Amino acid sequence: MSRISLAFRTFFSILFRGQLPPEAALAFGYTKAVKEKPAPPPSAAKPSDGALQVLGMLQRDARLVDFLMEDISGYSDEQVGAAMRTVHEQCRAVLTRYIRLAPVIDGVEGTFAKAEAAGGPAAVKFVGNVPPGPAPKGGTLRHRGWKAEKIDLPAIGSKQDVSIVAPAEIEID
Repeated sequence: MSRISLAFRTFFSILFRGQLPPEAALAFGYTKAVKEKPAPPPSAAKPSDGALQVLGMLQRDARLVDFLMEDISGYSDEQVGAAMRTVHEQCRAVLTRYIRLAPVIDGVEGTFAKAEAAGGPAAVKFVGNVPPGPAPKGGTLRHRGWKAEKIDLPAIGSKQDVSIVAPAEIEID
């Protein structure tokens, strides 16, 4: 019965569409079996995704990007300072919610600190009169530095476009 059905479908397909139906071409060996392509795997996370995600959170919760992109030359120092106080508080809340930061060298700024206390050469930047040759053993601590001890960012959704730091907002009247 299936051969009769295939014959009718083939006849009418050639008559009305001018081509052999794919199942007939496959049955008679005119084409190779086409395997369905597997769905592409989800794109792997890029290093920039986390940075853009954090920037998006700082924008969403503290409007940091809005503040940084604003031309503040027309505002007084008092106006900028008042606006920055709010932005600072909200940015700090975002950082403490998702990232636990700790000093690279837990010491008092202005006192002597050993470079080896930082844990490696990438953790220390020597400034000032740095002699050529091997790195110094230590010096006056000017900035304790920061390192991320724990990062707890929410998972990025498969449909989420992290390059959109903040979506445009359109008000409907």
